[in-house]
Parts: sequence; C-alpha cells; structure tokens
Amino acid sequence: MTDDQDQIRLSIFLGVLILMLVLESLIPRHPTVDSKPRRLLINFSLTGFNVLLVRWLLGGAAVGVAHFAGQQGWGLLNYLDWPVAVEMAVGVIFLDLMIYIQHVVLHMIPFFWRFHKVHHSDLDLDVSSGFRFHPLEILGSMIYKLGLVAALGPSVMTVVVFEAVLSGMAQFTHSNIKLPLGLDRVLRWLFVTPDMHRIHHSVEVNETNSNYGFNLSIWDRLLGTYIADGLRPQPEIVIGVPEYRSPQQVSLAKLVIMPFQSTR
Repeated sequence: MTDDQDQIRLSIFLGVLILMLVLESLIPRHPTVDSKPRRLLINFSLTGFNVLLVRWLLGGAAVGVAHFAGQQGWGLLNYLDWPVAVEMAVGVIFLDLMIYIQHVVLHMIPFFWRFHKVHHSDLDLDVSSGFRFHPLEILGSMIYKLGLVAALGPSVMTVVVFEAVLSGMAQFTHSNIKLPLGLDRVLRWLFVTPDMHRIHHSVEVNETNSNYGFNLSIWDRLLGTYIADGLRPQPEIVIGVPEYRSPQQVSLAKLVIMPFQSTR
C-alpha cells in the first residue's frame, strides 16, 4: 500500500471517529451501562494491537494482493473487459456480500463464535465497538479477504474504496447516535443504520442472529435475516451476550483468553 493510500484510510478513520464521538455526546440513542473511558481504552488497545499484528504478518494485505493479481492477470475481473466504474461497483458489491456471508458463518459455527463473541461481549455499543475483535478473528478475516481479492481480481482502487467503506461503516453502524426515525427508515432500504445494527448486538439470540450486514442492508432483506424491530424499544435493548454481564468479565486480558474458556 502506498503512503497516499495509507493517508486516505487514516483520514477517513479519524474523520468518522471524531464525528461519531461528537454525535454520541450530543444525540445518544441508548443509555450506557459501563464506563466509556474504560471501554474506549480496551477497544482501541485491541484495535492498535490488531493493526500492528496484521501489518507484521500480512504486510500490505488486500491492496498488495490486488496489485499482484492485476500484474499476473489473476481473478475474474481481470478476464473481463468491463468499464472501470462497472468493475469497481461489481467489486465493492461482491465483497460486501462476501463479508455478510462471513458474518453469518461466524455466528453459526460454534468454533468461530468463540472468537466473534469478543466483539459481541461489549456491554455498550458505540463507535469503538466497530473495531473490538479478537486478534485471531482479525487474522482469519484478513486471510479470507485475501482469498476473495485473489479470486475476484478487483483493481487496487476498488480494494481501497471497499476498505474505506468497511472502516467508515463499521464506525457508523456501531455508533450510539439517534437518527430521526424518518431518516432511519429511508436509509434502511439500502444501508445498515445504527438502530438496525443495535438489534444485532442484543442479548436475545434470535436478534443476535439477524441483521448481519455492515454496509448494504439488502442482503439481510433478500436472504431472510432482517429484523425491523427488537423485542424491546431501542433505548431498552440489552446489549452483549448473556454469559458476560459485568465489566470485570470483559477486561482486556479476559477478552484475549475468552475464546479458549467457554462455548456458547
């Protein structure tokens, strides 16, 4: 990845992060039950470690694979002579669908859920929750994404755009902000909103196993995993997983060893 691409991703990350933090303080949707400074420290500590781990083990990762695949002529899109804009749209939409499928698998297979429940164990939901993942889940997700990029053969710019969307939407959909209900209803026809994704983080199992999308909401609608409203009103949704209900159970050290201690 070039310095310019790094700068683009960092600028988007910081811009969305600051905006969501400000909005969360001005228009919160859900009352907090845990210390926000403590959670921010835990979640961003995991984020920082995961970034360093991926850089150390996988280098430029998806962008590097896209560049190499383009040079070698690998991947479906490198065999098709489509306009650049069409290839980019197809690439972003296809990768979006594949991330949705990955998310479903993480919930449905108990071994993968062991790691993914680190993300769901957050007692509150805010912008930092979008990057709260166990390091081994992050590595597995990156390897999965590398395989997708090699098979599809998207351009480097397509991958940069997709990863920027992935980063920005992860922060937006996890944020604790209150959108006007009319705007939320309109946005949901195409995009995942914070209210839609908050249902996914409910302790109710049928709600946790719904609303898997991170960007486009159409996959949940088309594939039967969409829930419009939870059992409780939005401000009363109990967030997290049933077996971890206290801050002491979800400290940074306990999150790291969580996948190796219990099953669902």
